[in-house]
Amino acid sequence: MSINITKTPTVLVALLKADFIVLWRNRRANMMSILMPLIIVFSWKGFIPQFGGAFVLANGITLGIIAIGLMGYANAVARDRDKGVFQRLRVSPLPLWTIMASRLLVQLSMILLLTIVVFIAGYQLDGILMPAAGYLVTFFVSLVGGALYLSLGQAIVGRVQTPETVSSTTRLIYLAFIMTGMLGQFDYFGIDFKKIVDWSPYGTVKTILAYSFEPSKWNLQATGALMLTMAYTIVFATLGIKWFRWSGK
Repeated sequence: MSINITKTPTVLVALLKADFIVLWRNRRANMMSILMPLIIVFSWKGFIPQFGGAFVLANGITLGIIAIGLMGYANAVARDRDKGVFQRLRVSPLPLWTIMASRLLVQLSMILLLTIVVFIAGYQLDGILMPAAGYLVTFFVSLVGGALYLSLGQAIVGRVQTPETVSSTTRLIYLAFIMTGMLGQFDYFGIDFKKIVDWSPYGTVKTILAYSFEPSKWNLQATGALMLTMAYTIVFATLGIKWFRWSGK
């Protein structure tokens, strides 16, 4: 029996299956995205009495989300574009949106896996236990934060053509987020710098994650951070769609 590839659900399922196979084959590289959050959960145990468990887990998940969106998604798209994968798919009778939707859904599943791993590590290594509602809200917020960094990765791979330059650009931006995002949360560099970091993409995602663990404490700051996170996502996604080229040549 032949399969009608013009049916969108059938197409999307087939693409998802192929993308998950690729994800599994590259599992060693993808596990690196989970390594940094685990290091944060383990090494920041001393911050828990002062800042709370939600602070540590939020930073860990945020760094993992950044790694998946930038170094995972953007580099994978750049490599496939350079190999002509997108060009071949583009001339097929597949709806173009399903090609990117499949890849984004696979990356979002990685973000959910990352969140679960951080939950387990937080409990096993640091004894961090949150309310059940907090875990559920955090799953949703992780996807919101993930959408921001996936859209940023899309903007980078849209603007930069060669996979080597995409790789170096994402690594540089990731390092910048680590240095300014993590250190800027403390008062070592002054209040003004801390405020800039708090309302940067790193800060807004970290803020909504921290409050999501304890939904009863959600306030105007968290709502403002959520709105700004969504605004960042719209801007980066718009630029990424506008700049993206199916061929690297």
